Amino acid sequence: MKKLSLFIILILAFVKCSSRQPEIVVIKSEHIAIPDSILVITPENYKPENEYPLVILLHGWSGNFEQWNSITNLQEYSDAYNFIIACPDGLYDSWYINNTMKNNVMYEDFFWNDFIPYLQNNYSLDKNNIFITGLSMGGHGAITLFFKNNEFFKSAGSTSGILDLTAFPENWKIKNAIGNYDEHQKDWENNSAIYKLDSLKDFSKKIIIDCGTEDFAYQVNLNFAKKCYDLGINIKFYSIPGEHNRKHWKKMISKHFEFFANQL
Repeated sequence: MKKLSLFIILILAFVKCSSRQPEIVVIKSEHIAIPDSILVITPENYKPENEYPLVILLHGWSGNFEQWNSITNLQEYSDAYNFIIACPDGLYDSWYINNTMKNNVMYEDFFWNDFIPYLQNNYSLDKNNIFITGLSMGGHGAITLFFKNNEFFKSAGSTSGILDLTAFPENWKIKNAIGNYDEHQKDWENNSAIYKLDSLKDFSKKIIIDCGTEDFAYQVNLNFAKKCYDLGINIKFYSIPGEHNRKHWKKMISKHFEFFANQL
């Protein structure tokens, strides 16, 4: 009888943990050519009368809005930390910037004029505790969006981020978004996180980045971290064995959630 009771309790616990389902929202925008899909996860005990911290998770190149939830169980993080989590679609290779080559891929304009207002109008957000992070292309997007609008965010992170686009002029069709590097060097620099560091004066907000030592983006991340140290920017840098893959991202995203939660 004891074993049966324990089995029933475990089943009920599983049902309870699994009862809340992520929401998928589709937003049409004049700033992008196709509607954008967004995955939103709210805590199990979500109540509209309360306010909740928000974590925005950006996916990598060739991924989509479901990538993060396929890597790890986002509902568990939402429940554990009482965060709302939102994962927009980066349109495969938008690089989360306004495309200087095509006027119908203005991702930054979409982010600020459509995506953020939708979250603000439909969920109970704690405006003082909004965080952003992402992997690879999404790490680039998270840090650059943070630097360009740091008053909006509490903190930001990047895992395996492409934090210096200029280091990869022929990779991942970046030039489709901002032109050939030789002809548009200034645009490449303006959209690279590492080039934003020099303009940050008396910057006190915290950043977390990580990269595996076997990752092709490791040197870029190391350069970024060193520059932050030189400028006195408050950065937590994890340099650990690992590659540019899901195993590394699943392991390290827990550090990002912990880092953000500690700032509440």
